Amino acid sequence: MVSNDLLEKLKAIQEGQVERKPSDALLYAEALKQLAQEDEDIKEEIEDIDLTVVQFVVTDADYKYWLKFGEGQVDYGEGEIDNPSATMKASTSAWAGMASGELDGTSAYMSGDLQIEGNLQDAITYGELTAMIMEALSELGD
Repeated sequence: MVSNDLLEKLKAIQEGQVERKPSDALLYAEALKQLAQEDEDIKEEIEDIDLTVVQFVVTDADYKYWLKFGEGQVDYGEGEIDNPSATMKASTSAWAGMASGELDGTSAYMSGDLQIEGNLQDAITYGELTAMIMEALSELGD
């Protein structure tokens, strides 16, 4: 189960009760890690995905983090990771909009607010997984 403390932090971020910062993304990564152990749908999804490594770059904040998921595991960290299969770049405001659900990832990509280098399918898989996480978190918050 996702810890209550983490749920409260994520809710405050989504509702704009606290100033959003690039490192908030690590809270979502931790939620994914916890959900992958508890939520059967997400757990199954993570087991069925080939190991995927996505590098994220917040272009206007000089902040980088990565997420590794698939084959039943989830890991994440700050900084750069070697050989990501996809690299996603966006501004702080674009990342915040996508995290809060105010901005759709596909729309951000089509408008140029989100740049993707590398394997586009891995970025799409990440987007689908993110949608599952957001849905699971909203159900937990109710």
